[in-house]
Amino acid sequence: MTFRKLAALAASASIALIPASAMAQRQAPTPEQRLDRLERQVQQVQRQVFPKGRPADTAGFSDEPAASQSSVVTLDQRLDALERQMADILRQSEENGNRLATLQADAAKARADQDARIGALEQRISEAASAPAPVATVPAAPVSKPPVTKPKADATASASSPADTAPADADPGEQAYSDGFHQWEAGQFDQAISSLKAFTAAYPKHRRVSYANNLIGRALLDQGKARDAAAVLLANYRANSRGDRAPDSLYYLGQAEIKLGQPSQACKAYAELDAVYGSKVRADLRKQVDQAKTEAQCN
Repeated sequence: MTFRKLAALAASASIALIPASAMAQRQAPTPEQRLDRLERQVQQVQRQVFPKGRPADTAGFSDEPAASQSSVVTLDQRLDALERQMADILRQSEENGNRLATLQADAAKARADQDARIGALEQRISEAASAPAPVATVPAAPVSKPPVTKPKADATASASSPADTAPADADPGEQAYSDGFHQWEAGQFDQAISSLKAFTAAYPKHRRVSYANNLIGRALLDQGKARDAAAVLLANYRANSRGDRAPDSLYYLGQAEIKLGQPSQACKAYAELDAVYGSKVRADLRKQVDQAKTEAQCN
């Protein structure tokens, strides 16, 4: 009885297992289903890894990483910075161009102003040469000042005095020179030098300029300033060798060299006078030159 019950139970169990295995075989997933399931799982993983958006199609398949949102933002910022720098460079270039144009305009204006000023100075000098100059006033000598000794008269001075003191009513330049001459004649050497220099500055083309410069040298020589006198006399000769008092300047240049203890240089001045002027030298000046050559023992 018992054996029959066990056999029946076994048979019923086998019958029950057959439909279950067959059902299991019918419910096995197909490859398409498996692929769908895998795609869904990959999408879930992508949403977890890229929460801000799906990456490029090459993500995971290329050696270079896919462009992310942060990299795109960084690239935009760098492009903006480059554009700003280019704008700054362009602005600075335009500003430099404007500065250069301004500098060029200022330089041109400065040149024009300089030319105008030079032209005005030349005009003033020309007008001063043709217009009368104010006569220099001679300050009165103090009461306590000792009497000034007149310079020693010589043949040259006596020969030139009539011309030097000629009436100057019609020529203000002549009057200005005459004032300086009378100051020198009175022994007022500093005043004479100042007046004569003012005359040569106001009337640079006057015929008395040679006289005035020669007289300035003589005034310095009378003051014992032989070196300064030599410079002035030599300059008068070189500046206008055809001047009326150029030969006199060579003679007094020799006299200044004698006082400086240089007789050989004095002889050169006398030789220059003979070579340049020769027989044109005035008789009174020739006499003085010959006497000075003898005293200096010139050959």
